[in-house]
Amino acid sequence: MKVKLDRLKKVHISGEFIKLDSLLKFAGIASTGGEAKYLVTSGEVLVDKKACLERGRKIKPGSTVKVGNTLLLVKGCDPA
Repeated sequence: MKVKLDRLKKVHISGEFIKLDSLLKFAGIASTGGEAKYLVTSGEVLVDKKACLERGRKIKPGSTVKVGNTLLLVKGCDPA
């Protein structure tokens, strides 16, 4: 069964990785660290289609993060 996504958002990061809770704040999914922690620990976040309960998980370019009906595509920044 496919779930309809309300939002698809590309997120560009400048480093090798970003921690999951920081990504949720950076992308505007969570407004505070506490809210990000709640989303992750409650099992509402999927990383690369698998449930993730680690808020400090390193998210690298090429990963996908799904929260509710929003899918984040994590991209790296092109070197200048």
